[in-house]
Amino acid sequence: MEIYNIYEPTTKKVPIIVSSPHSGWAFPENLKHRFKKKMITRPDDTDWYIDRLYSFVKDLGITLISANFCRWVIDLNRDPDSKPLYDDGRVITALTPTTDFNGINLYETGEEPTDEEVTQRIKEFYEPYHNKLHELTQAYKDEFGKVLLFDAHSIRDIVPGIRKEAFPQLILGDNNGVSCSNTFINTALNALKSSRYEVTHNYPFKGGYITRSIGNPKENIHALQLEMIKTNYMNDEQMEYDKKRAENMQKTLENMFVNLIEALEDEKG
Repeated sequence: MEIYNIYEPTTKKVPIIVSSPHSGWAFPENLKHRFKKKMITRPDDTDWYIDRLYSFVKDLGITLISANFCRWVIDLNRDPDSKPLYDDGRVITALTPTTDFNGINLYETGEEPTDEEVTQRIKEFYEPYHNKLHELTQAYKDEFGKVLLFDAHSIRDIVPGIRKEAFPQLILGDNNGVSCSNTFINTALNALKSSRYEVTHNYPFKGGYITRSIGNPKENIHALQLEMIKTNYMNDEQMEYDKKRAENMQKTLENMFVNLIEALEDEKG
């Protein structure tokens, strides 16, 4: 199986790349037996169907890249040196997680990965995805003079291991203004706030490692992360895709992207 899939634009290309690093749910055959079967039958920390939700972006000229392997194999949105992204006491799963967000063990006893295995997984799964992201962003920067990487995520509406309260419906992150110019931050934020959804900015998520490592506005390489609760586009049990909810969500996302495309065209670079 390929590490990732790339979906090319079906119309004139624009300088936006959408990344979906957590929508994959596959496990390598040589690792499956080491995980608890009940945990990997349907890995709950997966950003289920996010690649499907964002599939329409191809028709706007946007490139979509999505990972195929589950984040429990290796988390593509974590620091490769396992440096924590937050220091507020929340549960932070590791680069190669051994528990889910609520602290439940993923592996059979004694089957957790060794340091050598972590290094191997970085080479086999992590580096190819990140190398491709950097390759794409640099190619778009060279072609257009600017590029926006948009990292797409979803999460259950309540995850006690992170916080007791329900999450806002949409959370735009830009590492507190570091990973993206104010022009594009405000464009995305204003478009989202014009929708019917509850929107927050950099709280309780401000962007993971992908956003933080790639965004460099001084070089005209911008990065945003959008986290959303799964009930925006899935059923109440947050297990199945809900077409009507998804279509409503896609209208909001499309409006945001149209505005971002216009802002990119107007921006000197």
